[in-house]
Amino acid sequence: MWVVFSLLLALSSGTLSLDKLNMCMDGKHHKTEPGPEGDLYSQCAPWSDNACCTANTSTAAHNDNSYLYNFNWNHCGVMSEQCKKHFIQDTCFYECSPHLGPWIQEADESWRRERILDVPLCMEDCHSWWEDCKNDLTCKTNWHKGWDWTSGTNKCPEGSKCRKWTDIFPTPKSMCEQIWSNSYIYTTHSNTSGRCMQLWFTGPNPNKKVAEYYLNNAQQHQSFALTTLLFLAVASFSIMIY
Repeated sequence: MWVVFSLLLALSSGTLSLDKLNMCMDGKHHKTEPGPEGDLYSQCAPWSDNACCTANTSTAAHNDNSYLYNFNWNHCGVMSEQCKKHFIQDTCFYECSPHLGPWIQEADESWRRERILDVPLCMEDCHSWWEDCKNDLTCKTNWHKGWDWTSGTNKCPEGSKCRKWTDIFPTPKSMCEQIWSNSYIYTTHSNTSGRCMQLWFTGPNPNKKVAEYYLNNAQQHQSFALTTLLFLAVASFSIMIY
């Protein structure tokens, strides 16, 4: 009976918290809780009504070699403005978004305790990012690790060569999924589908409904799995007592 009781307890308390629809990850510059930030700068402004970033973080997100992570966009020459725009939007999304709960995972890294994994990106966001960067240069597929940091900022590691973007990332999918260690996953969903996250938007934040959709799906799968285990446990217990 203790097995049955334990499964009933899991079924009642193991569902995913609705807090995941409005939360901040445990990161280097994230706020503890989301809230209004009326002075968010430029491309971070869409999150002003409810943000996990501060005004100072939003300003730093637009600077080359900012104090946020000392990351150098210009590691293979000056990055084009149209390409850099998407990395600024990506930074704002990462730092400011309060609706990433379904994809937040623990991270064993010195600069953060949590990260995002497999966030479903809208096809338009991924394609426009790749299109605007395809004539730029880089030397690495995974920008999260493997850099030479001896100077205090990232440089291409020894033995690597700066190559055209499309040689490193032959498709939008390869870029979106590889560049930040699978933080994003490529989808064929459009930005009107309600099934993918938008890196940038105007008007009300559309990503809350997307997070709610995936959270509900996860809850349904979890409930089904626990119900199945409970049924099997009850059946096994019935056999034992008879």
